[in-house]
Amino acid sequence: MITEHCATRNHIDLWNRRVLPDGSVPLSFGTVLRGSLPPIGVWLGVAAFLCFALHPLAAVLEGGLFLAFLVLGYVRRRRSEHSMRCSWYGAVGGVLDKSMAGF
Repeated sequence: MITEHCATRNHIDLWNRRVLPDGSVPLSFGTVLRGSLPPIGVWLGVAAFLCFALHPLAAVLEGGLFLAFLVLGYVRRRRSEHSMRCSWYGAVGGVLDKSMAGF
């Protein structure tokens, strides 16, 4: 993977595409998060519901599931020879994007 092509719109598919700049340019981590506000809200909403409706341990388990998917996405991108930055951005964006696949 060529370093200058890493962390571009071609490697990070954001759920809300309105925040992406035109062309293939490097993205900031804030752009990745801003493009993923609906999935972040769903993850936090489910965690809050589990915490209050069931038990705080259920919210911890959901956080562990999120972390496991995040680590798995990061490792897969690093094995594909992406840079650390691209792997991190892609893992965060990928987990949030794939978690909203049913909507």
